Amino acid sequence: MRKYPLFTFLIFLLILTACSSAPTKEATLYVAAPMTGFQANGGQTVVGGARLKAEEVNRAGGVAGYKVNLVALDDASDPDVALEITDVVQAALASGENVLGFIGHYNSGETLAAMEIYGNLPIVVITSNASNVALTEKGYDRFFRIVANDRVQADADADFLVNVLNAGKIAILYNNTAYGQGLFQEMKRALSARGADVVLAIEVEEARDRYLEEVESIRAAQPDAVFYAGYEIEAPYLRADLVEAGIDIPMLASDGAFLSATIDEAAGAAEGMYISAFGPSPSAAADKAWIEAYQAVEYRNPDTYSINGYAAAEVLLAAVEKASSINANHIADALRDLNIDTMIGAVQYDNAGDRVNPPIFIYQVQDNAFVQVWP
Repeated sequence: MRKYPLFTFLIFLLILTACSSAPTKEATLYVAAPMTGFQANGGQTVVGGARLKAEEVNRAGGVAGYKVNLVALDDASDPDVALEITDVVQAALASGENVLGFIGHYNSGETLAAMEIYGNLPIVVITSNASNVALTEKGYDRFFRIVANDRVQADADADFLVNVLNAGKIAILYNNTAYGQGLFQEMKRALSARGADVVLAIEVEEARDRYLEEVESIRAAQPDAVFYAGYEIEAPYLRADLVEAGIDIPMLASDGAFLSATIDEAAGAAEGMYISAFGPSPSAAADKAWIEAYQAVEYRNPDTYSINGYAAAEVLLAAVEKASSINANHIADALRDLNIDTMIGAVQYDNAGDRVNPPIFIYQVQDNAFVQVWP
């Protein structure tokens, strides 16, 4: 009989152990966001963050016995496309595919439309960005969000406008989306509760790039500050037109504008502008190793919403591990019992799927970068 040295035998055992601990099955994590079109940059950063987390989990041995197969789906910022994506997910579930959950959508309009379907399917949904209050008032059992809702945002933003900037008269512009319209209503409530007056309210078309008439209306209304409820595809152009017109009053844009494009597309006019945010910027929250890992996976630098996608995947996969199951009800129960520190802050959920005590940050553009100024 041939004899093997003890050292060789131990190495053989280690190899067997490593092989046996590797996942033998795959399960899909769907991520839906705009990958093309006017909001492609924001959507791609969400997918990038989720992809990095999935890579990390797989390198560590997977989750609950499964290798994570991340599948990105492009909703093109269109509710009709979001509904088409529900067909893809329904077909996967009907075929018996192992599904870990769904991260999406990026915007409130797409999320509201898609949840009419997902609310009746055996799948957990975590939105990376959608903040419309109604989403967690519809009684969905398996819906969660990684960000605060717009009621929380409006209260914080109104506090900042009234108590920090000493603004008693506010002009509000908002885009004609479920997000912009919902946040406008919450801002009216929050400002009124603090004794401030909304002296001008204008709805504008999504993706507008000139605001000449609106700027003159703002000039006539003589507000102390301007609040914009919309996206990075509009806010920089409004800011540029205000500066060009010589209207020197504070402007606070909502979380939808918290992307580098707001600085890059403002033709140098973004300096001094305030931005509300649900989470920190990568430069404030991430270390060098995380940024380099993101670059290795995505071949680009992270942007602000990369943290949203990463945290959404982190929370969902932590719940899968806690539940030791891919059963949607078990994962949802685990999410409600979860208490985890993430790059977007401590995450706990109430029964509706909203975060408990989520933070709101206010940034100001200083030297072409987002600098936190509040709290």
